[in-house]
Amino acid sequence: MATEQIRRGFVDVPAGQVHYRSAGAALSDRPLALIHQSPGSSKQLEGLMLALAPTRRVVAPDTLGNGDSTPPDAPPDIAALAAAAWCALDQILPGRFDLYGSHTGASIAMEIALAHPERVRRLVIDGMGLYAADEQSDILRRYAREIAPDAEGTHLLKVWHFCRDQFLFWPYYNRTAAGRLPNGLPDADTLHDFVVEVLKAMRSYHHSYRAAFRHPKRERLALLRLPVLVVCSPSDMLRRYFPEVAALVPGARTADLPDWDDPGCDAGTAAIITEFLDA
Repeated sequence: MATEQIRRGFVDVPAGQVHYRSAGAALSDRPLALIHQSPGSSKQLEGLMLALAPTRRVVAPDTLGNGDSTPPDAPPDIAALAAAAWCALDQILPGRFDLYGSHTGASIAMEIALAHPERVRRLVIDGMGLYAADEQSDILRRYAREIAPDAEGTHLLKVWHFCRDQFLFWPYYNRTAAGRLPNGLPDADTLHDFVVEVLKAMRSYHHSYRAAFRHPKRERLALLRLPVLVVCSPSDMLRRYFPEVAALVPGARTADLPDWDDPGCDAGTAAIITEFLDA
């Protein structure tokens, strides 16, 4: 993927430093902030950023403890992750802006929108899990395990298989026919980039996962009072929660995103987001 239009930088926040990527016109009057899913970083949003960049400035921070952003000093909740992301975005985008979040990033984006309604114009929620109590307990126990370096290099394989199997099964450890996801693996370069971003944050990636699994999303979604678009791809492992997420948001609009293995996925997703933001 050509990334010459992607620029990178750091901003200081009380928790340390937030790394971010940006694209598009710096003086755009319709900026958009993107918050990535867990695990990984804003690297996984580069294709979408480039598809959106012709019409607006796009900024995507790495959440604390992911990518190149500072690891948190203590296990954070979603409110703490949102506060750090807000401190960064407040410096990068000093006026009003639109906001998009995917999976963990959707919870973070929602909290930013709730805390700063005077600054967030519109919100896009892309994939969100509303887990039942038993499902939440199992995921908290098994999904985001802590991985430490060892002299035999087994941590490299653990991260590789953890990242790879997220494309194949849900949850990734349910390696059965019942757990199989529909689309299969991405190309080798995409998978490599994903693994590298998780390896960077291997010691801290699990914190944002656990924060998202614990977050009271049902109660928080009902508090939103701005224009909201709830979207989800048929390929998304969280697709079954899509109708309930949309129903919980007052006045939410909905749209189906392209399949993840569609070569035009980023362009199609950008078109849907742009139509909503420009309405």
